[in-house]
Amino acid sequence: MIEPYEPGQIKVRDNTKLVSYGTSSYGYDVRCAREFKIFTNINSTIVDPKAFDPSSFVDVEADVCIIPPNSFALARTVEYFRIPRKVLTICLGKSTYARCGIIVNVTPLEPEWEGHVTLEFSNTTPLPAKIYANEGVAQMLFLESDEECETSYKDRGGKYQGQQGVTLPRT
Repeated sequence: MIEPYEPGQIKVRDNTKLVSYGTSSYGYDVRCAREFKIFTNINSTIVDPKAFDPSSFVDVEADVCIIPPNSFALARTVEYFRIPRKVLTICLGKSTYARCGIIVNVTPLEPEWEGHVTLEFSNTTPLPAKIYANEGVAQMLFLESDEECETSYKDRGGKYQGQQGVTLPRT
């Protein structure tokens, strides 16, 4: 269901403290990969979910991402998910980031959805904010039903099925 999977909480790597990731009490703390798309307004375009302009982002590959004040960035999870037909997955931000004014937004992972999760980080502060790649950024909670859903994301041929990398809006 999760690849790569970490069966416990990882809090230190190479004698360096990390924002924890891996299996937690009732969920799984995901990591952010090194690929970021940082929102920019240099092209003065209109943000339109039906006709999204990719030039609204600057691509960065790094161990940290600096999000400008009152802006946002997209990233993806290190982990690839395959959600079972009886499971709905909800993502919440980690308190370490939330207490710094960084909000993580992810829509629910529907039954039989699979792919890398695209993460949206909103910097609600008037200061630049830092996101660390390959460290914990959000927690996935898995809700299992006592019966299979009638129509899964895969059945509907969902437009984000099998996504890899940071995925922009599709219509």
